[in-house]
Amino acid sequence: MTTGRPKASSRDTLAEAACELFLEKGYAHTSVEDIARRAGVSRSSFFNYFGSKSDVLWAGLDERVAALEHALSVDGDLSAALSALGAQFAPDSLALAMVHRDAMGIGDELDRESAWRQARIGTAIAGSLRRSGLGPVRAEVAGAAHGGAVMAAIAEWARRGAGSSSLTDLLATALDEAAVTLPAPVRELRVVARADDFDRSLTFYRDVLGMPQQAAYQGEGGARVAILRAGRATLELANADQIDLIDRVETDGDAPSERVRLALRVDDTSAATLAMTDAGAILEASPRVTPWQSVNSRLRAPAGLQVTLFQEP
Repeated sequence: MTTGRPKASSRDTLAEAACELFLEKGYAHTSVEDIARRAGVSRSSFFNYFGSKSDVLWAGLDERVAALEHALSVDGDLSAALSALGAQFAPDSLALAMVHRDAMGIGDELDRESAWRQARIGTAIAGSLRRSGLGPVRAEVAGAAHGGAVMAAIAEWARRGAGSSSLTDLLATALDEAAVTLPAPVRELRVVARADDFDRSLTFYRDVLGMPQQAAYQGEGGARVAILRAGRATLELANADQIDLIDRVETDGDAPSERVRLALRVDDTSAATLAMTDAGAILEASPRVTPWQSVNSRLRAPAGLQVTLFQEP
């Protein structure tokens, strides 16, 4: 005689039973009764913990989204509320379902439910931003971007193996991308470089490095200018000790940083470095792994610019 599952019900026991059945029978062919029977509890006991079969997957996240909505309605601290949403998020049935969506036959359900949570997060954030004085269109755009960032981070966290990477870190990265939708006193950082060989420089940065041309103008006396997009712009301020440190880890000591140096984030430093040198850039320091695990190189590019390429870990 086997003892089976303990009779005392719990959310974890029910969630484990549900995920087993979703994998065995498929989500659509698993009923609440099936889950309760596998967990060794009554159907009514199931509803002490979950309102529906779908809640088995989403209840944990929904609690955090509700906390986000409450926090934003109270003090409007967007950064703190979003950080709390991702803090100490343990692997759960939602992460398992995201990884095994095909085996569970749950793809459509996940997409639909994910979209609803994304919209719910976006609505809460947009409302908070409107109350802080942001215009309605920009508030809605920023809210949608942040809602998408949260769900993208959770999906990537699950894909990597929930528990093997930090949701907090992934969420911070995703939210950093979404933050470009928020207002700031400075709307754009633009670096202006004198390019005596204009055509060569334009070809290099636009075609070799792949920086899309946003606009181009011609003026009297042969004046020409092209504005190229370079992703997200930031300004990094570093004191002399930091510059010395960077020069030690990024170079062999024979290519010191100038007062202003461009740093371009790329997907593959080695490939981008090769493409740049093939196009005429002068290599100052070959690609190498830094102590913080980025891959950096340094070059002298057209228009006399000193450029660091960096690939994030």
